[in-house]
Amino acid sequence: MTTMTINNHKHITDSINILISFGLPRAQQNERSALCLLALLNLTPDKSWAQSENPLMGITPVMDWARQHYEKDYAPNTRETVRRQTMHQFVNAGIALYNPDKPSRPVNSPKAVYQIEPSALRLLRTFGTAAWHEKLTSYLADRKPLTIRYAKERKQNRIPVKITAGKKITLSPGEHSKLIRAIIEDFGSPNYTIVVFSQTTNRNRIAC
Repeated sequence: MTTMTINNHKHITDSINILISFGLPRAQQNERSALCLLALLNLTPDKSWAQSENPLMGITPVMDWARQHYEKDYAPNTRETVRRQTMHQFVNAGIALYNPDKPSRPVNSPKAVYQIEPSALRLLRTFGTAAWHEKLTSYLADRKPLTIRYAKERKQNRIPVKITAGKKITLSPGEHSKLIRAIIEDFGSPNYTIVVFSQTTNRNRIAC
């Protein structure tokens, strides 16, 4: 199989059309997101959609997978684009799960992984069959409750911090966040003022 054939493999086109069917924004209707979806399914060019799998994969392994199987070479500095402009949207849309093996893993951990969501996997295994459209309609009807459920689960894993009487914020999971909570709650003076608080996932400016 030539490079041109691999780069234009039908799986990539099909993946883009699937993402459109899922209602993802135009910014995710592209080759990058298509390859991320294929990686999460370990759907190499020689496999059918019925053979889709559900490996746990980090961002760098996803990029390495795209290079190995579809000869798409992403520069190392593309890693953050893949994370923020594709995988983050997959999680928000309920297509992928973030750290399903260890939800308490810190958000900036190098061990962070993603996995295709089980109902999405079952649906995608029917792509190209007579059952696809009916299954897709059912999946889309159920997806909103699923995204709400997973959002609640992610929220439950966040670390609450009391910054002053009647005021709380939540931090992303991880030992670093626990240390921040201890500093604020156990060692802070009642008269202290938080001028700037910053994390990977949020930025708050709070006067206490």
